[in-house]
Amino acid sequence: MLTRRMFVAYGVAAGLGACARPELTPVAAPAPVIPPLPAFYQAIPDEPYPVPAVPEGVLKPEYWRQEVTNLWPQHARGTIVVDPDDAMLYFIESPEMATRYGVSVGAAGFAWDGTARLQFRREWPVWKVPATMIARKPELAPYSVAKGGMPPGPGNPMGARALYLFENGVDTLYRIHGDADPRELGRNVSSGCIRMLNQDAIHLYGRALHGADVIVLPSMKPKGTDAVY
Repeated sequence: MLTRRMFVAYGVAAGLGACARPELTPVAAPAPVIPPLPAFYQAIPDEPYPVPAVPEGVLKPEYWRQEVTNLWPQHARGTIVVDPDDAMLYFIESPEMATRYGVSVGAAGFAWDGTARLQFRREWPVWKVPATMIARKPELAPYSVAKGGMPPGPGNPMGARALYLFENGVDTLYRIHGDADPRELGRNVSSGCIRMLNQDAIHLYGRALHGADVIVLPSMKPKGTDAVY
C-alpha cells in the first residue's frame, strides 16, 4: 500500500533526479584554420644553401609578411622599428605604409633598446659565438671569435642573412637574422636577438639601407622573462 509518507518520499526523490546535472561529453575546441601560405614562403632554390619552404598549417596569418599602415610617419624610408613585446619588425616604406614581419625574440632581444645604426649586413654570415655563451655552453668553444666562428650554411643559427647594429660606432651585439622556426614566431625564445624566417630575412636584406636608423622599442615585460619556446 502506498502511504502518504511513501508518496512524499518518492516525490522528493523524483524532484532531486530531475535537478541532477546530466553527464556531458566534453567537446574539443576546433583547431584554428590557417589559410594557405603566400607564394613567397615557398622554397628558394637559387641560394648557396637550401632554404626550404615554410610548412603549411603552422604560421598564423598575423605573422605573415604584409603591408600595414606606418605608425611612425615622421621617420625616413628605410628606418627599421623593432617591437620586441609584440614580436614584430617594421620596415618603413613611406609616410603612409610599412612592411611588417613577424619575428621571434631571444633573450638578447630584450636586453637592449634605443636607436642604432645599421652598420653592415651579411649574406649567410659566420656565427662568432660570444664568450658569455661559451661559458654557458662549452661545446660551442670551437666556434669562438678567436677560432673564426661557425661557417655559414645549415645548422648555423644566423641563417641566410644578418643585420648588425652599432651605437656611436660601438657594436651593440644586437642582431636581426634568419633561421627562425615558423612555430616560434610571436614567442620568446631561449637565445638570439631578433629571428626571422629565412624568406623574410632575405626580403628585408634586399631592402635595408646602409646607415639607416634601427629603433628598438623598450620592452614592457619584466626582466628575466623566461623563454616559452
